[in-house]
Amino acid sequence: MSGTKLMKRIALFNIPLGVAMILLLFPFYWMLITSFKPDPELYDVRLDPLLIQHPTLAQIRQLLSQTHYLRWLYNTMFIAVFSTLISLVASLLAAYGIQRLQFRGSGSLGVAIFLSYLVPPTILFIPLAHIIFSLRLWDTPWSLILTYPTFLIPFCTWLLMGYFKTFPKELEECAMIDGATRIGVLIRIVVPLSIPGILSCGIFSFTLSWNEYLYALVFLSDTLQKTVPVGVTTELVRGDVYSWGPLMAGALLGSVPVALVYSFFVEYYVTGLTGALKE
Repeated sequence: MSGTKLMKRIALFNIPLGVAMILLLFPFYWMLITSFKPDPELYDVRLDPLLIQHPTLAQIRQLLSQTHYLRWLYNTMFIAVFSTLISLVASLLAAYGIQRLQFRGSGSLGVAIFLSYLVPPTILFIPLAHIIFSLRLWDTPWSLILTYPTFLIPFCTWLLMGYFKTFPKELEECAMIDGATRIGVLIRIVVPLSIPGILSCGIFSFTLSWNEYLYALVFLSDTLQKTVPVGVTTELVRGDVYSWGPLMAGALLGSVPVALVYSFFVEYYVTGLTGALKE
């Protein structure tokens, strides 16, 4: 590679990529160092804010021992997993029915489902709150488990509809000629071939369910029922007093499950999105 091409690559690719990585990773670095700083260091302006002088686990111990953080973590995981499973099952059946059965109005129905994803959650807030209150699910995790699929299913259905276009119908037709039922084709052929798309939808649904704040803030008021985003911001901020150490420790620990999910399934995630967008 010539010197001119090398300099051009560094200027157009390496430097912008490095700047983007710094901007993206700096919040995590700030949460990390704040989580291990003692309180005197947090408020001493004479010290370098980017370094830790005397590392301590006091902030993490305070978070785990003086709050219900572990319960919030369990609640968040429970809600995210069940919301994701419900959304995946419903989206898979809806997308397959619209894309493969080709009934009258299936195309318009697919577009309508995706457009419903564009409706702001604040518009749906009042009717959903009325339904949750009528079902007597207020202040329970099930209020969120039944609410989150309202904005997860439309996007996942649209994504899977696009992904189903990437493999031929002939595979299903041959199986049905051999005696397989429509359900058998779905379970034995469609689902195995759609694993990247299903995982993409699962990652998307899990991430949104894990980080959702508005519905969790309003539907859950009991301290023991709260999720991590709501519990950290409401229980560790009292008036104008911010417990910065436990706050940052809670935010850092709360981001670990999502980071692990992406790190293990990022290849499937990219493959699923690529397959869905080809058409």
